[in-house]
Amino acid sequence: YAVSIKLLLSVVFAYLFVMLIHKNRERFNFIIPYVEFRRERKGGSAVLVDTSAVIDGRLAELCESHIIEGPLVVPRFVLRELQSLADSGDKLKRARGRRGIDMLNHLRKGSSVTVQIDEGQVPGGPDVDAKLIKLADTLGARIITTDVNLSKIANVQGIQVININEVANAVRPLVMPGEILSPELLRGGEAPGQAVGYMDDGTMIVVENASHLIGS
Repeated sequence: YAVSIKLLLSVVFAYLFVMLIHKNRERFNFIIPYVEFRRERKGGSAVLVDTSAVIDGRLAELCESHIIEGPLVVPRFVLRELQSLADSGDKLKRARGRRGIDMLNHLRKGSSVTVQIDEGQVPGGPDVDAKLIKLADTLGARIITTDVNLSKIANVQGIQVININEVANAVRPLVMPGEILSPELLRGGEAPGQAVGYMDDGTMIVVENASHLIGS
């Protein structure tokens, strides 16, 4: 009698376990592939690359400066978004998508940072930002982006974010009131009489009533 009860319980628990795995198969497929990734990763924590960061031309310079130590991880859904942009009928979107793909190829050929293409399936709809945050939380990774809204939402959920625009502002040279600058004025501005020049870091300077000084 006792043996029959044990056998019955074993069958019941085995059935419940199989049903649990079946109902949560997407969650297990999402989690399991990253176990080996976490174990083998070396150096700094991984950095998930947002579409906006791939398109931004400053990502390569950040990597070459060794500010980013961890591997760059590009999720497959980010690649799909880039491909969608590159195939767009809108000329501007098409140019942005192709620039992003060229940037990735440039990064993968360089030796300054490791670039990994992540094939993991992330549950959820087509919202790339939500998928990035979920993936970053699962991997314990950071996100690099230029998207202000993505940065805010990720920070609220405890995800570390590298915002390229904030990095650029942090390294921009300080200019004090009364300091004398000598930029070369290259072209006219939007308003009549304006002339435009640039600082060494690329910061644009607009000078009023100086259109007659363009070229000096």
